[in-house]
Amino acid sequence: MRTVGVVVNREKPGADATLKRLCDLLSSEGVAVVTADTEQLATDEVTGDMFQTVELAFILGGDGTLLGAARKLAPWNVPLLGINLGHLGFLSEADPGNLHDTVRRVVQQDYDLEKRLVLTATVLRRDEICASFLGINDVAIAKGSFARMVTVDVHVDDVWVDSFRGDGVLVSTPTGSTAYSLSCGGPIVVPHVQAILITPICPHTLVSRPCVIDSEQTIKLVVRAAHEDVGLTVDGQVGFPLLPDDVVTVGRSPVEVTLVKWRDREFFSVLRKKLRFADETV
Repeated sequence: MRTVGVVVNREKPGADATLKRLCDLLSSEGVAVVTADTEQLATDEVTGDMFQTVELAFILGGDGTLLGAARKLAPWNVPLLGINLGHLGFLSEADPGNLHDTVRRVVQQDYDLEKRLVLTATVLRRDEICASFLGINDVAIAKGSFARMVTVDVHVDDVWVDSFRGDGVLVSTPTGSTAYSLSCGGPIVVPHVQAILITPICPHTLVSRPCVIDSEQTIKLVVRAAHEDVGLTVDGQVGFPLLPDDVVTVGRSPVEVTLVKWRDREFFSVLRKKLRFADETV
């Protein structure tokens, strides 16, 4: 029997009703379902082990739900199919209004699998590793709530690039190029490009600009601040407090995220629809 997984964010409106409809449709097609909710994933009550035998996992929620599930399930290489119950749903392929068609495509395997680059970030304090993270969208070093700037020394492959003074520095994947990085003036990068973006956050200079490097290069970020109101944020969801002189190393992770993509859904058409990149009538 074919088996799929479902991860549901029960805090989203209509989540339980959508889950029931989805499970009923899959059951009518003879597909078994393994379910978990985001709270179980967050507290490690459920790990990727239970999804090892599934051919893909439906993620019921918004983009944040998919990012959180992706960080947990990436080591198990579980393909993820987002069903948007949130606001933007840029990473999702479906919504509750087209569940019948979604299940039909999955049953007929009418989809492609798209690999996405993942970042790994390691925090070194006095030459000792004190934390490590996976990032699907981005890794940011940024000041906290007080209006005091930070300086971040940026090195690529141990070569000094620049010292960015401002609100911080953002390191993004192509997937994250349409998220926080875009708001900071970073470029849009199509998902299949093997690259990493370095984008200053509100730089206090006229010459600091985003930089695109090869995905195999390693970035070293050194925190220079006279205060301790600075932190590391991963995908806008996971936070870690930083101290002056902490070193954050960011590079390509050996694991990747696999997204289920419809063959008739093209990247720039999604941009136009979701981000109003251009006149939607064009």
